[in-house]
Amino acid sequence: MAHTPHLTESGRNTPSFRDFVFDVMKHYKHEKESEAHQIFRKAGGHQPKGLPQTVNIEEETVPGIEHPGSTGVIYCSDRAMANGFSYTSSHEWANLGQGAPEVGAIPDAPARPNTVQLPSDSLEYAPTTGVKALREAVANLYNTTYREGKKSQYTYENVCIVPGGRAGLSRLAAVIGDVYTSYQVPDYTAYDQVLSAFKRLVPVPTALDPKTKYRLDIEQTKRDIQTQGLAVVLASNPRNPTGQVIKGNDLKELVALSREGTSVVLDEFYSWYIYPENSSDLGKSVSSAQYIEDVNEDSTVIIDGLTKNWRLPGWRVCWVIGPKNLITALSQSGSFLDGGANHPLQLAAIPLLDPEHARLERIALQKHFKTKRDHVLARLKALGLEVDIPPTSTFYIWLNLEKLPSPLNNGLTFFEELLKEKTIVIPGIFFDINPSHRRNLFNSPCHHFVRLSFGPPLKDLDMGVDAIARVLKRAKKSGMKDFGEGYKKTIQVEDPAQV
Repeated sequence: MAHTPHLTESGRNTPSFRDFVFDVMKHYKHEKESEAHQIFRKAGGHQPKGLPQTVNIEEETVPGIEHPGSTGVIYCSDRAMANGFSYTSSHEWANLGQGAPEVGAIPDAPARPNTVQLPSDSLEYAPTTGVKALREAVANLYNTTYREGKKSQYTYENVCIVPGGRAGLSRLAAVIGDVYTSYQVPDYTAYDQVLSAFKRLVPVPTALDPKTKYRLDIEQTKRDIQTQGLAVVLASNPRNPTGQVIKGNDLKELVALSREGTSVVLDEFYSWYIYPENSSDLGKSVSSAQYIEDVNEDSTVIIDGLTKNWRLPGWRVCWVIGPKNLITALSQSGSFLDGGANHPLQLAAIPLLDPEHARLERIALQKHFKTKRDHVLARLKALGLEVDIPPTSTFYIWLNLEKLPSPLNNGLTFFEELLKEKTIVIPGIFFDINPSHRRNLFNSPCHHFVRLSFGPPLKDLDMGVDAIARVLKRAKKSGMKDFGEGYKKTIQVEDPAQV
């Protein structure tokens, strides 16, 4: 209740008692009191699941169909479209929500690919495990980068090419049996849908503590394996959305679990986005491949691809690396799930995996994205939004809103208010992997956060931070009575030709 006077400009526009009462009324405690949260709940797949069973008639349009729930980026894009966003007018918006890096040229990086050859053989289906030459190139890159001098080396038989990271996750989930699967909160939003859709995976959560910078407690994980019978540990590393990374001895000990009867599945899509303090460390990256002893005995599984590190999200060429017998299983699940990755683009990807080419890409990427990170952090700090735990990796900022007055201090409302300013961020609750959606959203450990992406070009980042500044200025000038309501619920179409 003391927040409102703090935001008032000194000497003018002092809120009346009526305004102050409105501010107090906006200090929500439960999702049912918040318009932003009710919009979220009414979207397909976001109703609580399980007993007592709740029914959303709008979702039951086709018998037997159950909505899995949308990922954060999809939900936020749909809400942005309801507020006038379209991909043809995206230059008017600052999209700090999309989990994708800028795809254009950056300083000192190799030239961007701009042509794709189409030999007649490439017009055929590719094998469901991928083109052999590309699989060999992936194995060679990992051996050269992480496994020099080790007796056990990857071959093409340890690599499966997949059409995107989600396809890799889906293929894996389809071949995992009835097991307890450990995951952490917060983590990548798509894990929520994977754990919901593939019901043989029994989800077991672990809440990471911001007081330890969201560090995974390996000793606690070992105890959980013993006491709860965990068979699979699933995690992103580097971590989306917190921007932290498991490395060194912690990563070594995590990989060691895969020699003790537990499969370790690591999503390493941000393995190049590491921001060293010393320039001599530029170009270094992080991968569990460094700590695997036997590539066919250690049950550590790596998912990565061109999407983030090579900044080619539209190519949908990614890979899963693991023991040979896993690759055979993934070939079988791919035959009925997705059919395989794009054949011509697999061929075009081969020269991009040359170790020297990859090294130059890493150095340029780390320099450029570190500059963007520091720029956005400095601008947020100038607005009074200092980031508790600055990212040391990825291109995400995990921004805590708790110090803002209610209702701006929760991610969903902050997100909706920014839509009015033509800016997209991702509310933190999407990273609360909660497959049953039963918890009161206000009780989520991620409720007071948003994820900001510094993946886009610098001008887009400045547009987005300018929008945040306008929201804070509006709150400071007029108090909180105009926040938390009046959100557009359906797509607004001004031009019938756009329908």
